[in-house]
Amino acid sequence: MVKVFIAGFPLHFQEIELVQLIAIYGEVVTIKIVRDRQTQKTKGYAFIEMADSESAENAIAALSGTKIGDRELILNKVPEKEAPSPSPISRQFHQKSVNNKPIAKKKRPRKHGHKPVNQALSS
Repeated sequence: MVKVFIAGFPLHFQEIELVQLIAIYGEVVTIKIVRDRQTQKTKGYAFIEMADSESAENAIAALSGTKIGDRELILNKVPEKEAPSPSPISRQFHQKSVNNKPIAKKKRPRKHGHKPVNQALSS
């Protein structure tokens, strides 16, 4: 599936109008018009998932720059997200929990006059 960003459509458009506009270029799998949380009015852009890359590219080529009323359509392919590289903390967690190996701890120097607990108990 390929995600496509679309903006510039008339603000009165509902999902069905966008699907009708784009479906002639290929199968529309999902559609999400982005709306204001409080008013539920469209923010003027949407995300559409198309079944394949060729369909998405055909829709982008055919519809980008098309005028509907006084607005001009903008369509772009949404780049796929790469998995973020692990942070040092998540690397430690991964090492400890996945590999089941304890992480090496640095030994702290003992203070003068203190014995390790096991020696203190046996004396």
